[in-house]
Amino acid sequence: MSPPADVDEERAGNSVVPLDLIGRVAVVTGANRNIGAAIARRLGAGGAAVIVNHPDACSRQEAEEVAGSIERAGGQAGVVQADVSDPVQVASMAGTARKLFGRPDILVNNAATEVTSQAPWHSLLPQAWDRVLAVNVTGAFLCAQALYEDMRSRGGGDIVSLSSITALLGRTGNLHYVTSKSALIGFTRALAREVGPENIRANSIIVGAVQTPQEAAYGDPETISAQLLPLQCLKRRGQPEDIADVVAFLLSHEARFITGQSLVVDGGWVMQ
Repeated sequence: MSPPADVDEERAGNSVVPLDLIGRVAVVTGANRNIGAAIARRLGAGGAAVIVNHPDACSRQEAEEVAGSIERAGGQAGVVQADVSDPVQVASMAGTARKLFGRPDILVNNAATEVTSQAPWHSLLPQAWDRVLAVNVTGAFLCAQALYEDMRSRGGGDIVSLSSITALLGRTGNLHYVTSKSALIGFTRALAREVGPENIRANSIIVGAVQTPQEAAYGDPETISAQLLPLQCLKRRGQPEDIADVVAFLLSHEARFITGQSLVVDGGWVMQ
């Protein structure tokens, strides 16, 4: 569901704030930091009321800071803790969203288990495999299911799931993570077929190398940049806002005829 834009603000610097999300309610999972936080702020700036999901007590302060920044900018936001792999917690999150802002019609599946350590596939522990797939894939499924009736009752909605460039390239030592991000591409295509007749669109973004503070876990940030930039057509590092702007586009009226697609946003690293 992408209602016609009422007003568009002119581009100011590097920010565009289309006002066609007014009246919409968005649930952004894993929105306490990095890409998820940027998406939540972007949707809030566009006029949507935003549920800032975070996974546990340790991440609550981050989520509250994100929600606070949305509210200080004149938007609406609420903070909800939920492990998206738990159907009971997901159902509770959906209920809280309804109480705060009404029925959600936007879902952004951003929550993902971080996999900074690498292990050969044959030595991966089953519990490690299960946890990554539970959050990254089952979480997207549970959230979509929990909000499906809300979207139907509103006459349509939008689901955007964040995949990864590793789904196209592969990555040694991260079989569980790569598998999970590949699964989201199939999830998006199948879901688009299922929900399209109800005016619900499903798309995914294949995210390239986006610079975040957590990148340091993989090594020296300058070394990482020196390795990545020669691979990209655009000679700068991707930022969380680069992804947030694409999410906003996919939710907009301008993208009203786009569904079942996986859009690569990687600065021209991988070309299909």
